Amino acid sequence: MSDIAIRVHNLSKQYRIGSKQQGYKTLRDTLAETFVSPFRRAQKLLRGQPYGAAELDETIWALSDVSCEIKRGEVVGIIGRNGAGKTTLLKILSRITEPTEGFAEIHGRVGSLLEVGTGFHPELSGRENIYLNGAILGMRKAEIQRKFDEIVDFAEIDKFIDTPVKHYSSGMYVRLAFAVAAHMEPEILLVDEVLAVGDAAFQKKCLAKMGDVAKEGRTVLFVSHNMVALQSLCQRAVLLQEGFVVEQGDTISVINTYLDQSPTYTLEQRWPRIDSAPGNELVRLHSARILTDGGTVPDKITVWTPLNLEFCYWNLVPDAKLNLSLILYNTQGTIVFNTTSSFESQWHGKPFSKGMFRSCCALPGKLLNDGSYYLDLLIVMDTTRVLYTFKEILRFDVREDPRARKGHWYGKVPGVIRPQLNWQTEKLNDIV
Repeated sequence: MSDIAIRVHNLSKQYRIGSKQQGYKTLRDTLAETFVSPFRRAQKLLRGQPYGAAELDETIWALSDVSCEIKRGEVVGIIGRNGAGKTTLLKILSRITEPTEGFAEIHGRVGSLLEVGTGFHPELSGRENIYLNGAILGMRKAEIQRKFDEIVDFAEIDKFIDTPVKHYSSGMYVRLAFAVAAHMEPEILLVDEVLAVGDAAFQKKCLAKMGDVAKEGRTVLFVSHNMVALQSLCQRAVLLQEGFVVEQGDTISVINTYLDQSPTYTLEQRWPRIDSAPGNELVRLHSARILTDGGTVPDKITVWTPLNLEFCYWNLVPDAKLNLSLILYNTQGTIVFNTTSSFESQWHGKPFSKGMFRSCCALPGKLLNDGSYYLDLLIVMDTTRVLYTFKEILRFDVREDPRARKGHWYGKVPGVIRPQLNWQTEKLNDIV
């Protein structure tokens, strides 16, 4: 038997963007369209305007000529910025989507966790979804029953196991989804950003479980921005950039290449038009900026620079109780802190009317260590329902200012943060 679990050869995936989706047409609509279409086409061609698919359609290559081999029992990390093609690759390997060119050979039963609750039916209970997912993986009922208690215990949802999953919180959803994917004994486990959701205790359990899966000799493909987790779990890594494989090999070497190539500055982003701004039918973003106390985008940021993180957004739902949640990471993917606007005194518990709002978070100087950082923004309703997530919305560098540094040691201060805390010293008594 071959020791290759996954073989990817010249894999490419093209998507068509910008095309309008056609609604349902009656027979009358179809006949009318058939009659007027030639005349409409002739008019546009005489004016020199495009017609049909060429009018609106554009294509992008999410993957381009990707080739790699993954052996049985290997734990391989997939690294790259948002839009690099990581999730597309896993969707092809999971048989969710088909490649445009090339092929992928999969030797073994695949379990995947690509998005929160992928493969779950919202109307079915947690119990029913466990059995459904097991059946999709080709497991017998007896096999599923043998793993059932272990899955429920890991997910910590025993009180809600018979509740339809559409009523689950995002945390409950992802806990159950990961538990099912990891415990159903797939020979190949595909995991995409599972550590981006859930609390620290759950993330630790996920990492430990993936480590156990690897020790059992099963193959794991792990997509994450958490470089520490990747480095601890993965023997090898593959770096994707704009759909191409840039490098593959030793995990530390690939991580260093990724960090060296990653752009460090995104201090401001704007989307002036509401119809094309990122978001959905509930909320949309207008702008995100890092500002100095003077209200300007800084040329450089030192460890002494106080910052204001400003976000403007459209609320499209009347009487929505919104708050923003910010997660700050360093380039290793370690969470530096998480802060939320939910306890802001002016808007705490109060509904937002429809319109544009601005929320600002003050970041004091002498808090962050020198290094590179990026921010994830979550717009949340009723403190639990995440309406929209924008990953890496802002990126910035914090640099040491040697002119302001005091003391006789000029090495890098250890730690993720370096707050200037208040100290007091007093003499208690004399030595006799």
